[in-house]
Amino acid sequence: MQLKPIHQQVVAVVGASSGIGRETAFKFAQRGAKVMVAARSESGLKSLVEEIQSFGGEAAYVVADVSDFEQVKAIADKTVALYGRLDTWVHAAATGVLARFDQITPEEFQRVIDVTLMGQVHGAMAALPYLKQEGRGALIHISSVEGVRSLPLQSPYSAAKHGVEGFLESLRVELQHERLPISVTSIKPAVINTPYYNKVRTKLGVKPTGIPPYYQPSIVSDAILYAAEHPTRDFIAGDVGRILDVLQRVSPELVDSILALIGFAGQRTNEPKSEDAPDNLYAPVPEYDRVKGDFDQLTIPTFLDWLDMNPPLKWGAVTFAALGVAALLGGWRPGEKV
Repeated sequence: MQLKPIHQQVVAVVGASSGIGRETAFKFAQRGAKVMVAARSESGLKSLVEEIQSFGGEAAYVVADVSDFEQVKAIADKTVALYGRLDTWVHAAATGVLARFDQITPEEFQRVIDVTLMGQVHGAMAALPYLKQEGRGALIHISSVEGVRSLPLQSPYSAAKHGVEGFLESLRVELQHERLPISVTSIKPAVINTPYYNKVRTKLGVKPTGIPPYYQPSIVSDAILYAAEHPTRDFIAGDVGRILDVLQRVSPELVDSILALIGFAGQRTNEPKSEDAPDNLYAPVPEYDRVKGDFDQLTIPTFLDWLDMNPPLKWGAVTFAALGVAALLGGWRPGEKV
């Protein structure tokens, strides 16, 4: 399967008014792609398009609530009407409620599912006919390590991300069966320093936080641009996410115990915040239309992402390590210490 170089692509980025989506759209435009951006916040979209056009990039926007399929379909339709085709669809829109499960109303839970799961379903449904029409392309969905391992106080968001993983696996195999050269990628970020924790609804009595450490949004946008040119099944962005993935495979019970110890205090700041404070569950919060959140001081670099984007070096390193272990064991004799 071969994807077009980014500078030849038409890309739609959904959830682009802030955070990962905003930075991703900007980087696609910097690399020469024609970009359609969408979100609920018109002011955020306008400022993003102006930024892109200021350096000569091509961009336009559509205001849309992803819980409504017709509004999502309009993103795809307008992209093709303006630019003639669609090559890559990036879906990053999400919302959440941080609270104990028994404090969340059915309506709040349903709304998170409608945006964070069904929004992604709507995106794939809207984009797929145009990708099939083009004969190739990429669906890139921003899932989460919470699609691998749920966290306490985030039951609706975790449920939605598990749902994203489920439908993408099914869709990926169906496209493979049809021999359609359309790449389906799940990007699973660890904790990222975006305005998500400024905008999310909270019933914790304080402003919420992800469990540190954080990573900057750039590690996710870099992974998305990589997947737009290199067919990729899954990409965990952030080394801590990889560690969590391994621990969950080895012993879910161990992860349960760890999260019981750190998962509650670790998601609370000391900054009071009422549950009546503005949030983005049902409406945008334009004052947070920016890329980064408030946790620069808690961010760390990632190292393994670069290896995943350079497979020959990655497998060379794995082979070298395996040969080293084999050589070590080959020289061992019973009764000797290794």
